[in-house]
Amino acid sequence: MSQQAFARDRRALLVGASSAFTAFLTGAMLPSPSWAASPAWMRGASTTAVRKAFDFLDTKFDEYGAGDALRVPRSYTGGFFETFISSFLYDDALIIMAWLARGTAEDVRRATVLGDTLLHVQRHDPIGDGRTRASYQADSLEIGSPAAYTGNQAWVGMALVHLYAHTGKRRFLTGALREAAWIQEHTWDGVRAPYGYTGGRSAADQPLTFKATEHNIDVGAFFAMLARLTGDRVWRARARAAFGFVAAMRDRAGGHLWTGTDPDGVTTNRNPIPEDVQTWAYLATLDDRYRRSVTWVLDQLAARDAGISGVSFSNTDVSKVWLEGTAHTALALRVREAKGDDLLARRQLWNIQQAQATTPVGDGRGIPAASSDGLDTGFGDLYYASPHTGATAWFLLAALTSNPFRL
Repeated sequence: MSQQAFARDRRALLVGASSAFTAFLTGAMLPSPSWAASPAWMRGASTTAVRKAFDFLDTKFDEYGAGDALRVPRSYTGGFFETFISSFLYDDALIIMAWLARGTAEDVRRATVLGDTLLHVQRHDPIGDGRTRASYQADSLEIGSPAAYTGNQAWVGMALVHLYAHTGKRRFLTGALREAAWIQEHTWDGVRAPYGYTGGRSAADQPLTFKATEHNIDVGAFFAMLARLTGDRVWRARARAAFGFVAAMRDRAGGHLWTGTDPDGVTTNRNPIPEDVQTWAYLATLDDRYRRSVTWVLDQLAARDAGISGVSFSNTDVSKVWLEGTAHTALALRVREAKGDDLLARRQLWNIQQAQATTPVGDGRGIPAASSDGLDTGFGDLYYASPHTGATAWFLLAALTSNPFRL
């Protein structure tokens, strides 16, 4: 899992409100005892918090280089990750999109340099078949984790597509098409139903035969972008295939999406149930079927810890707040626009801003991965309160209401 032209529905429906959701709207869960006091959280993310978050990304990017030098920023800083220098390309893709969302001349310059770095590692990969790897070392650009996960390939592709759409530089579209061709050639499974895209290739370059809902959301969004920019209908058909797998993972009774399949590619994996696929399915498709999955996150994954509230990574552990997922949720609420969604989104953003300011190992600029150390994802990983470029970029995308899954 990741450590990222439809009109909006303006019917202002309250979708699946739970008792917790209703309690928030009526004031029972407010951080201030009085509506009349107009508490600061009602304004959401402040311009100062946004500026500091961009400053954090800029500083991380310039830690091992400057100007037009090809480089990547390390993903985590401080605390448990004090000596960690790996840069995950999923995080780097999000940074590009955050810079492009604000879009100053300096932002676009930085995004272009980072995009050129992604093209560089793609061109110089030892296998050289269009893939990129999960992570690279920020001090050397050497491969860190050699795995080639499908979702990561799609995020790199989406970032390159956004760069092409923003700058018109053909090399970014060419790189994106290479990533897309790799995904199609190495991960499409049209034999084992439900059909969709498998997990990619392991660090040992062995096929990962499970199908992840998250990966298929990413692929569907990426291929839909390619269809729009190239006019090639084959990418639209492939996007529909990926989104068909996502639809097959929907639990109609519960309103949520399952994780995906076991390695047999057929059996549904029902444990754990993560946050990201719930909000990403809606953001990527704007399909009304997934409006309930956003509400499911609010109902089932609400978490409070270290003086802040938000949502957790999965139903395995709701004792701590996952700040990246809280940003996913804030953005999904802003895009969904149901009754009360704007208020809820502002509350989520305010809490992320509080984490930015109070995390013990932070610098007051970066957003920590978790509210405190030891958040169990349910997938064999733990998250820590170390500032994280990916969480910071998601905060900025939510604060700017910029949907990375859509052009």
